[in-house]
Amino acid sequence: MDKNKTNTTSKTNKYMDKVKQILSLIACFLMIMAASITRDGKWLRDNVIDSSTSNTADTRVVDDKTKVNAQNTITQLSDGTLVINTTDIGKDIIGYAGTVPVEIQVKDNHIQKIVALENTETPDFFEAASSILNSWDGLTLEEATAKDVDVVSGATFSSKAIISNVKEGLLYAQNTSINKSILSEFDASPKNIIALIVALMAAILPLFIKNKMYRTIQLALNVIVLGFWCGTFISYSSLLGYMSNGMNIMALTVPVVLLITAFIYPLFGKKSYYCTNVCPFGSLQELTGRTMKQKIKISSKTIKRLDTFRQYLWAVLMLCLWTGIWFDWVDYEPFSAFIIQSASWVVIAIAIIFTILSSVVMRPYCRFVCPTGTLFKISQSNK
Repeated sequence: MDKNKTNTTSKTNKYMDKVKQILSLIACFLMIMAASITRDGKWLRDNVIDSSTSNTADTRVVDDKTKVNAQNTITQLSDGTLVINTTDIGKDIIGYAGTVPVEIQVKDNHIQKIVALENTETPDFFEAASSILNSWDGLTLEEATAKDVDVVSGATFSSKAIISNVKEGLLYAQNTSINKSILSEFDASPKNIIALIVALMAAILPLFIKNKMYRTIQLALNVIVLGFWCGTFISYSSLLGYMSNGMNIMALTVPVVLLITAFIYPLFGKKSYYCTNVCPFGSLQELTGRTMKQKIKISSKTIKRLDTFRQYLWAVLMLCLWTGIWFDWVDYEPFSAFIIQSASWVVIAIAIIFTILSSVVMRPYCRFVCPTGTLFKISQSNK
């Protein structure tokens, strides 16, 4: 009888733990949703804040007598210039942190200029990606539509989004119907295929393989392929972008795999799986930690204080998002240092400091600072 009672209690406790975990995940979803609405005024592409009360101007002056709404797809200026705005037709095209609309100016069937409109991309990355904006200057609509423009290394997502917006705008201007299949959205480039393979390896193999040599290889692949080569990782910037603009699952297959390991795996008992087995910066810290056998001894009391600091830091940073006091802190997480060509020197410096420190302290950024990691811990009801 006592044994049956114990089994029943155990099952009840497991059930309650699972409910608590699901509620924690929902709470984190709502917290990020609130932050995305505060920052971008929208959730999953739908405007939540009335544009009439927004501080962002929604009109621009065309000439002394005319004003044109920024959402108009095609407008003709007084000098005959045709202006194509991709805000609406490109709303499904997502860069690194959100949509990347452009304005295409066409006169006498030739492109005069392409201008990037307001977006939420990381400024340093987008500045690098913007170098392709003049690639279509002087071309006819037909020539520009047929032209293949290479993405910018170090700003792959942003430059891909710019290219896609330009093509959508040009096709729209030519009244060309666009029939897309789901599979056509899949990025079949060798770079993305290799990144997907590495992400799937990190998501699946550690569940079955506990070999130290394999782990070393996987950590190195995470750093080299997901980190330095592809610049693919989960950060607050990417989470806010996905929450505001939604995700094209076929176009963002690698991030989808990473998100599953971060938020879904813990529901099946694999807590902190992303941080431990997938995250490029976590992998770099662990590999660096293996270079030094002697570690700084930290007392349990100090560890507890540092952990408390991490939680308070996260709370303050979330308040900065919810209140709109400081949105830009999301651009200073060290993950983006992998994209060396575009990362700011401040981010690179932060990444270097914590990487060096990880040689004598086990994963210092992950354990005592990381806001994204703290969100993961809270989502799995594990502070």
